[in-house]
Amino acid sequence: MRYNVLACDYDETLARDGQVDDATIEALERLSRAGFKLLLVTGRELDDLLSVFPHPALFDLIVAENGGLLYDPRQRTCDALAAPPPAELAERLRTEGVSPLGVGQVLVATREPHDVHVLGLIRELGLELQVIYNKGAVMVLPPGVNKATGLCAALDRMGLSRHSVVAVGDGENDHAFLTAAECGAAVANALPALKDACDLCLDEANGRGVSELAGLLLTGDLDELDLPRHDVLLGHAGEEEVRLPSYGIGLLVAGPSGSGKSTVTTALLERLTGDGYQCAIVDPEGDYAEYPGLTVLGDPDRVPAVDEVVHVLEQPGHSVVINLIGLQLRDRPAYFAELLPRLTGLRAKLGHPHWLIIDEAHHLMPAEVRHVPIQHPGDLGALLMITVHPDAMSPAALRLVTSTIAVGREPGNTLAAFATARGLDAPTVRPAPKGDLALWRDGAQYARELTLAPARAERTRHRRKYAAGTMAKDKSFYFTGPQERLRLRARNLHTFVELSEGVDDDTWLHHLRRGDYSAWIRDKLGDAELADEVAAVERAEGELSPRDGRQRVADLIGARYTLPAEPTDFDPDHRDR
Repeated sequence: MRYNVLACDYDETLARDGQVDDATIEALERLSRAGFKLLLVTGRELDDLLSVFPHPALFDLIVAENGGLLYDPRQRTCDALAAPPPAELAERLRTEGVSPLGVGQVLVATREPHDVHVLGLIRELGLELQVIYNKGAVMVLPPGVNKATGLCAALDRMGLSRHSVVAVGDGENDHAFLTAAECGAAVANALPALKDACDLCLDEANGRGVSELAGLLLTGDLDELDLPRHDVLLGHAGEEEVRLPSYGIGLLVAGPSGSGKSTVTTALLERLTGDGYQCAIVDPEGDYAEYPGLTVLGDPDRVPAVDEVVHVLEQPGHSVVINLIGLQLRDRPAYFAELLPRLTGLRAKLGHPHWLIIDEAHHLMPAEVRHVPIQHPGDLGALLMITVHPDAMSPAALRLVTSTIAVGREPGNTLAAFATARGLDAPTVRPAPKGDLALWRDGAQYARELTLAPARAERTRHRRKYAAGTMAKDKSFYFTGPQERLRLRARNLHTFVELSEGVDDDTWLHHLRRGDYSAWIRDKLGDAELADEVAAVERAEGELSPRDGRQRVADLIGARYTLPAEPTDFDPDHRDR
């Protein structure tokens, strides 16, 4: 479900000539029983509204005075959302015969042609106020106050997100309100300019249009409406922008280690969080622990409880990293199996999180997992899975994929591996100049190369995980020695340095002469600069003693990665078999 909030204008949208008919009330009651939250957002003063509308408690909150006032009809509490204009303005207008004249807690209102008088008086008094029009009505408000700001205040009060809202209106003062919502709809009697700017034009007028919209929400048909203004920029094919939908997509980002998967993910994550979408990032290896602007739960010594994760995500302004670096590899699928239903339940209740991002997806949903408790990516809003090995992922998870991004020098090989795992024919990759990734949309015969639109700010990739985390077995370094009698596993750079100090000279030199150290850093850690520096030490093997060579490599690692001051819980006698 994409939406869980309906926000309605009152006059000439919900009401006709100030009255709401019974059929419209019944449509709103059906929505409320189905779990939708209802907001009324009106330019009317509150007392005026309550005098003509006998059902205020049908709404969870009412935004009155064109965004200036927030009223809870069940608790009967009222909060001004801005300071009122100076009393002198209303007094002068009244003294000078302006009528009608309404004075609310924040708003002063009249009608045309008195706007000329109002504007002149604002200039004369030297006030910083704005004048908003709506079909002949003239509303004076503090600067920056409108229906959109009132909507956001109501959503904040309820712990909801504007990206879960459908808003419907008819007049000039509804533009900002409809734009702030994920979907803005106009009833059939709306002004032409509003219809041109909105996402959906309804066939019916006034309350019948609201009933029509309620029906689309109840059937789920509105979820299928294409909203290109919310599409997420991925990159460019020549001069053409390539964008991805912000809802309902099951996106797989795949490619070899160090090929650029994190660069793609970082760019998408930056754009999503920048537009206010709440993201939950499941991070098995600590890759996102230093990403700016995210709430990080968990560290190498503590696994976040699922209840803790859900509690933080209840506030839509917090995007969360669920750091599982402290959890053993074998325990990660079970943790994820407990987390996933809680996230879908949270989304069903509150309409967020909007994106679930799963790094190292083959660790969390390995091929052995037969069932994933979601039927469609829309159950989570949208889904992004990142993996080196699409063929090692659960078939049930792969069935959720609707688009695949392949990165690396051979995107065709990555797409072929995914296609084989899904039982599909591999696509033909259409090359593009300077293309650095390939996008394959579900059902297409061809994959399209394009150039990524990079993130504005790059993060320091993998520093904490590579320094002190627990890397996967296939990414760890193994000291075996020339006779392969050893199998000492370095799970991170810290244990690599410790083990290198303890192994015998023959073992150290065996790997040094073969270039194993630089190859591991280049291929598994994706740090080409450090790999080049270590390769220079390997080439100087005859000029350095084993002790000096060890120290040189340790110094190079320490200069780029902050290693822990205390030793990790590592037993040098332990060997992985």
